[in-house]
Amino acid sequence: MSEPLPQPELPLAFPGTTGSDIPLLPARMVNEFVYCPRLAYLEWVQGEWAESADTAEGRFVHRAADAARGALPGAGEIDETARIHARSITLSSERLGVIAKLDLVEGEGGTVRPVDYKRGRRPHVEKSAYLPERVQLGVQIVLLREHGYTCDEGILYFAESRERVAVAFDEELSAAVSSAVHSLRLMAASGHIPPPLEDSPKCARCSLVAICLPDEVGWLRNGRIEPRPLAAGRAEALPLVVQENRARIGKDGETLMISIEGAKVASARLAEVSQVAIFGHAILTTPALHELMRREIPVSWHSAGGWFLGHTVGLGHRNVGLRAHQWRQSFEQDFCLRFARGLVAAKIRNARTLVRRNWRGEEPADEVLALLDRDRQQAEAARDLPTLLGIEGMAARRYFSAFAQCLAESASGRPRFDWDGRNRRPPSDPVNALLSFTYAMLVRTWTVQLSAVGLDAYRGFYHQPRYGRPALALDMMEPFRPLVADSAVLLACNNGEIDAGDFLERAGAVALTPNGRKAMIAAYERRLDQEITHPLFGYRVSYRRLFEVQARLLGRYLAGEIPDLPHITPR
Repeated sequence: MSEPLPQPELPLAFPGTTGSDIPLLPARMVNEFVYCPRLAYLEWVQGEWAESADTAEGRFVHRAADAARGALPGAGEIDETARIHARSITLSSERLGVIAKLDLVEGEGGTVRPVDYKRGRRPHVEKSAYLPERVQLGVQIVLLREHGYTCDEGILYFAESRERVAVAFDEELSAAVSSAVHSLRLMAASGHIPPPLEDSPKCARCSLVAICLPDEVGWLRNGRIEPRPLAAGRAEALPLVVQENRARIGKDGETLMISIEGAKVASARLAEVSQVAIFGHAILTTPALHELMRREIPVSWHSAGGWFLGHTVGLGHRNVGLRAHQWRQSFEQDFCLRFARGLVAAKIRNARTLVRRNWRGEEPADEVLALLDRDRQQAEAARDLPTLLGIEGMAARRYFSAFAQCLAESASGRPRFDWDGRNRRPPSDPVNALLSFTYAMLVRTWTVQLSAVGLDAYRGFYHQPRYGRPALALDMMEPFRPLVADSAVLLACNNGEIDAGDFLERAGAVALTPNGRKAMIAAYERRLDQEITHPLFGYRVSYRRLFEVQARLLGRYLAGEIPDLPHITPR
């Protein structure tokens, strides 16, 4: 049998802007595509972006080139005796469908050449430059030619080593530019994200490695290479929590200033703030809010009692394709059932783990552990959502009946707090008040995280989107209720961080005092910072960063990149 003939690659012509909403391709995106097609798709199609040391250094290198100076005369107006030195020139081509911002255009003798600034040193490779940089420069040369200029070469200027490398626009580079432009446009039009690079050294320095998750996605797809601890590094930015009603949050340069009745009480550098959580009626000034939105730092709003009211963000995430996948799957009953079974089974398994680790009863916990294990098995085999809800309710009653045996006693041998099972709306005892408050904070954490990665926190698969509740946030928090919220409450109670003086009782309802809320917030945030060994990937990661990894893996699962969403169930 003869082998099939190779199929020629057909260029995808740009339709033009008239009657079309397809934007022009930036030359920088063509560079990214040659470097890594997945990176170009994430940035260009899905609108992802993340700052890194390399991107910050590159922006610093371009600070002079970005300042427009000097004029670039029209192609027919060039005097062959004149010298041209024009910075920050933007050129585009409707025919080719590309656009570029040229750092510098030099010219003499009637010819011009673009100069593209690069951070770092000149690489000691063939042609003294890598292909992505040469292709990006080639796009600039093509645009100059398209506008009638005579241009046969360009210059790459490496800022650290202060070296200039001449790049000739020969047939090889011309073909590489044409292929890259057409391939990138075809990839964007297909709507399918390319697979991640496999065990590539490029990933370590990529600013989008924590978004792309190349090792994690690759391992979940084929299981061949153990993930490197690249995407799960420690998050240096932390939440800023303000609960004083008289507080005023303003902006002073790169810092948020918190004052009470005109007296400064605290400050936080904007670069070190991941989100702002406001409890009660603290004032956030307009300049501070504008800067937070510009930096995509969310602000979450809570009632004085801790009820999550909503959150404020900037323009939000532009990855509409991810939300399309989410909404499409949310109407598939089989998908929703499969997804919900995994959530509930993981929640029951984690509840069992918490009871096993913290049991203080006189009798062994063997019976309740065995019953919870049976509930977990039934959840994995549930045939419909109503049955699964019943199984979850039964497991919750068993779990909370055992929760009392996990609470420490006082020095007199009496329980620190009365507990007669889970109740809410409103909670009638201190422990339930702590659980409700901590669950509200967990909902806020997951709502902000899901919105940050481009998902719709209000469209879930297990919880129904009734009464405007964040259904997907409620879905994703289920396995983490025992691991984060319940564990934080247990630690705060058993360690004496919370006592009877931290609660108020009004008309049979129990609520936390400001000092009690402060202590519980500290315990919750400390729990989020605690590191665990990822049960699948093997690296150390905090719960705070684990939420981001889990949210991004959910997106990969909804898009069909990975076969299943791995749930976190520590032993």
